[in-house]
Amino acid sequence: MITVHDKQFRPHIKEDLIQKEVERIGRELMVSHSENAPFFLGVLNGSFMFFSDLMKQFSAPCEIGFLKAASYEGMESTGKVKFHESGKLSLQNRDVIIVEDIVDTGNTLSALIEFLERYQPKSIKICTLLFKKEAYQHSYPIDYVCFEVENKFLLGYGLDYDGYGRNIPEVYILNE
Repeated sequence: MITVHDKQFRPHIKEDLIQKEVERIGRELMVSHSENAPFFLGVLNGSFMFFSDLMKQFSAPCEIGFLKAASYEGMESTGKVKFHESGKLSLQNRDVIIVEDIVDTGNTLSALIEFLERYQPKSIKICTLLFKKEAYQHSYPIDYVCFEVENKFLLGYGLDYDGYGRNIPEVYILNE
């Protein structure tokens, strides 16, 4: 068990299992996208660990960029998503692969897709470490998933609780 702020979390997904799934997804991406030099778009802050490990698995030509999305305060979604670009996004007629730490309701993802469509990409695919299928409220397909998880609060490997815990190398779940 670990304590972050006022909450206790217990281990949920071990580091070695995470790395095996990241390697698996990396192989899938190589098969489906190694010929078209995709643009990988990491959604910050949460995706940074997953994104880094995933990019080590993709040995074909690609371009990398980041976008910061913010919608949470503490353990609750504000219901509003704000995006901040880090650099110029050259996405017109490009295959874009959004790399997320977690997809739950899909509201952030939906807003992100709407935001990216103004850049006229050729295609948009979604790659996520964690997918809360039972919480998902949209129809956009989630193309690459490492783990389907229950609809509980998670921490570690990029996910935070009020800014803390992102640096933990495995995923923890709120101890209820």
